[in-house]
Amino acid sequence: MNTQILGLVAGACTTIAFLPQVIKTWKSRSAKDLSLSMFSIFCLGVTLWLVYGIMVKDIPVIVANMLTLMLASTLLYFKLRFKE
Repeated sequence: MNTQILGLVAGACTTIAFLPQVIKTWKSRSAKDLSLSMFSIFCLGVTLWLVYGIMVKDIPVIVANMLTLMLASTLLYFKLRFKE
């Protein structure tokens, strides 16, 4: 298997894993069980991975972390927006 394809599939799996939590949090309008510190640190880490991917021009790293950052940032926003 081509390493680019493997990277894209791996990135898709780890990114898609956030989708059920985003949907559940949005529907319930409750983020009380989400950790603010965990998602803050996670978003910082994903941002750094995205910068790294851009620097080394690694498409799977860029795409996966860009999409993961969007979903994780959405959860972080929900945590700050929904007080319960």
